[in-house]
Order: sequence, then C-alpha cells, then structure tokens
Amino acid sequence: MSIVSLNPSDEKSVSYAITRFLSDFAVAWLIRKCGGAKLKGIPSFVLFSYVLTNAFRMGSFYMQSRMASFATPFSKNTYYRFFVNPHMNWLRFTTLLAERIIRRHLRPLTSDARDDCFVIDDSLYERAGFKRTELVSRVFDHVSGRFKKGFRLLTLGWTDGCTFLPVNFSMLASSKEQNVLGPCNSFDRRSLCGKRRIMARRKGTCVMLELLREALKAGHRAKYVLFDSWFSNPKQILDVHALQLDVIAMVKRSPTIRYCFQGKQRSLKDIFAHSKKRRGRSRYLLSVPVKVGSESKGQHPVDARIVCVRNRNNRKDWIALICTDMALREEDIIRIYGKRWDIEVFFKTCKSNLLLRKEYHGLSYDGLAAHVSMVFVRYMLLAVLKRDEEDARTIGELFYLMVSEVADVTYQESMLILATAMLTSLEDVFRISEEQAVVLYMRFIQKLPNAMQHLLQIS
Repeated sequence: MSIVSLNPSDEKSVSYAITRFLSDFAVAWLIRKCGGAKLKGIPSFVLFSYVLTNAFRMGSFYMQSRMASFATPFSKNTYYRFFVNPHMNWLRFTTLLAERIIRRHLRPLTSDARDDCFVIDDSLYERAGFKRTELVSRVFDHVSGRFKKGFRLLTLGWTDGCTFLPVNFSMLASSKEQNVLGPCNSFDRRSLCGKRRIMARRKGTCVMLELLREALKAGHRAKYVLFDSWFSNPKQILDVHALQLDVIAMVKRSPTIRYCFQGKQRSLKDIFAHSKKRRGRSRYLLSVPVKVGSESKGQHPVDARIVCVRNRNNRKDWIALICTDMALREEDIIRIYGKRWDIEVFFKTCKSNLLLRKEYHGLSYDGLAAHVSMVFVRYMLLAVLKRDEEDARTIGELFYLMVSEVADVTYQESMLILATAMLTSLEDVFRISEEQAVVLYMRFIQKLPNAMQHLLQIS
C-alpha cells in the first residue's frame, strides 16, 4: 500500500481526505462513546486529529512546535496527557470504527457470496533502548531468531481479499516474571487500565479468543478465521468453532498433536505417510477428512479436512492446511488461506511508513496502546482511500450498476488456475505422463502473445 504523498502541493487534498474520513464515520462521536470526552481544555477530537495527521507531515511533534511556521494550539503536556488518558477504551474504539467502515463503506461494494475472513497474527513491536517502558519484555523474534525487547503485537484483522482493516489488538508482554524487563505498576483490576494490563500478561491463545468475542459483540461478521501454525492446535480450533466460525489454518507437524483419521488418533506425519498422494501437477498432494478433538479429553469432535500442498520455497517439502468447512473444495481452501498474507503487508506498512516504532517515546503502557490505535486508524484511512481509487463502484450509483465488483482473484491467478485445471484434466482423461504434460503446456505458452506468456509461467 502506498502512503499518502508528503508533497506540500498535495496538502489540501490530503487534508480534505482526512476531514472527510473523520466526518463520514463519525469519529468524534466514537471517541466520546469510548470514554475520550473531556470536561474542559482542548477537546480530545482536536488532539486526535492532530496525532492522526502526524504521519503525513514532516518532522516530529518537538520539531513542529519549534518551527515558526507551525504553532500547535496546545502544550507538550497536553499532547502526552492525551495518550495516557486512563478512561479511553482504545480496543473498543478501533473495533467500532472498523465495524462502521466495513458496514457502511465496504459491504455495499461486494456481494454476499464473497469470502470475507478474520485474520489473526502477531508481530514484534520492538522497544529497543527503553528499559523503563512499562511491561516491556524479552520477546523472541522469529525473523531474526533472537530475543529482543518489546511486545508481541497480537492483531485481529478483517479482509475481503481486496481491502484489509485492522479490528483490534493487544500488546502482549511475557507471562514469566524473569522475562519482564520493565516496571509492573499496580492498578485496580476492575478499572480499564487494570484489565488492559491483565490481558497483556495472558497467553496469546486466550487473548485471541477474547479479541474475536469483542469483534463479534461489536457487530463484525466473517465466514472464516485464518491463522498460521503458531495458533493452530485442536483445542484452539474447537474454541474458535464454538463461536460459530469456521477455521482455515496451517497445521503444525508435531508428533504430540493428533487428529482422528480412519478411527485412530494419528499425527500429521502419520496421516501423510498412510495416505495415497495425488500424481501429476495437481495443486495439492493430499486431501483427507479427519476429526478434531477427542471424546476422551471431554471434547466434542468436529469434522475437518486436511489439505497438503507443496512448499513453494522447497518443492520436496510440503505444508498442511486444515478447514472445518467440509463443503469447501480443496482449491478454494488454498485460495482463501492466501488472504492471510494481507496482515503481513499490514505489519510491514505500519512499521515502515506509519511510524509505529519511531513516533511515540512514552513509557506508559496506556500511552503505547493509544499510539498503536492511532497507527491502526491511519491504516484504515489509507485502506479506504485505496479502495476508493481502485473500485469504480464508489463513484456513484450509476457506476455501481454498470461495473462489476473488484476481483477477488487477480488475472494472473485466474489464468494459472485455468492452465493447471487443463493439465490435470489431460492427465486424468488421456493418462499422459507428467513430462508429456509439461511439453504440451510449454507449446501452449509459446503460441500465446508475449504480453501473456510471463503471466502463465508456473515455477
């Protein structure tokens, strides 16, 4: 996603876009509803608007306050008090704002048959150099393979394949006392500050369910929940399924995690070894029905399907996906799980362009939660602007009736699906070998225009 231009000539258009966003979705009313109202002084909405636009200005708050051409209508203390406001429920605010954007702006643009999904993942929110930051912990970074100081930013998002919106989040600290580096201030456990810190010390799998319940309570809905292998285990799948949501997730290849297959509890490797693989250039190697959960553990088993596909990075390796919707075809399971990548793009954009790590230097956990919420709102603003630019249906009712909705699958992906289906049909009907299928495919490619040939190259 491209960030809004910082060119001074575009300042009016950027200002208009932000003002329209705040007005269309009644952000001022949501701030008051979530506890951000003030009895005196600078209104919270003025401070909110200023912080929101900081990512699209040159210089920090300190440099802007020192510039003669820019004078803030409030002091530094007022600026920081806005972040540490103990009465503002930021988790509820982002949840309600995302629901309002989806319901008012995005759902009217797409059909009910479209597969919309919740996406759950975490990412490192690094706070290097801030030992006195409240609840800062030693967190393992899976990218670098080292422990770093910061939080696990557990995020719940929503996507329809074209637009991704962050819904809510929790900055998770370590549950082990020896890994917590920052101070642990005491608060009333019944207060909003206390509940926020209690959530930060809980397990990620439990917080994940709490974020889902908060979203459903606010009116969000989706057909599937997508997450990777870090959150994938039978108990977690059953807990999400109990919320009337279907799961599509990557499966861990752990010998201790077992599924009921052919009447026996087997690990994923055993299921793969005892099943017949598909030959040729099929998009998947294996598809088997299983049951998740065990009655001996007091669980109610749920029907699911495990689909094994080749690993793109290593053709000799394979990965497995599990889906609790038995009506879905294998190709659809693979396609829908591909939407999980939207949250990775979201994390990259927030860290690189929206000042997640560089803007706020406060030490309070409440202030960090407010800062992360502001970054989320900036991404929502950019997501709405991007959708308006790409989707002709947003222009007006006449264009809505004349044009089709934004494609869920790109042109390149559609052509690859057609070509793969053609090869698979030839192998099944005429019993040709894989080598013959490759020769046939390459000759088919050579007869196409040059502009289309690179779109159909299958690695």
